[in-house]
Amino acid sequence: MSIINILMRNTLILATLPLLTACVTADNLELTTKNTLTHKAYYYYGLNEERDRALIKDITGVDPVTTEWCAAFVNTILLENDIPTSAEVSPYPLMARSFLSWGEEVEEPKQGDILVFERGESGWQGHVGFYVSTKKVNGETYYNVLGGNQSNSVSIELYPESKLLSIRRFNNNVFTQKVN
Repeated sequence: MSIINILMRNTLILATLPLLTACVTADNLELTTKNTLTHKAYYYYGLNEERDRALIKDITGVDPVTTEWCAAFVNTILLENDIPTSAEVSPYPLMARSFLSWGEEVEEPKQGDILVFERGESGWQGHVGFYVSTKKVNGETYYNVLGGNQSNSVSIELYPESKLLSIRRFNNNVFTQKVN
């Protein structure tokens, strides 16, 4: 798919987002356009790391085929919104766990908050994405997460609460204090 086709498709998605919201809400995801971060992230929904490799590389600055790119995607969305990235608080901004020091930790997620999950067997591994909604499956709590490097694409996927490390929310005062 060419960059022009992707941009045209995503423009159509944004133009019909209220209709898509109804479809997504039917799946209990409750995606709304109220949060700028999820709105901007949704713009890239469907990009695949193999098919759209060059575009994702241009957007995130990393090769999605050779690099775990979930943190790069979140940082890209933050940059597009003039919000400090995890590079402001960590020497390793391409690691999902770099977001454990980003913003402020909160107890209950709201749409657009950043969720950090454990992944793999090593203490440095993780996954990061934007909170969309909460869903109960067989009595267990799961979070619908909009992010990159989810099934090799930008998508919304379920992640178990049991793997959650932190819920992070942007607070400009937190960054002002850390920089000064």
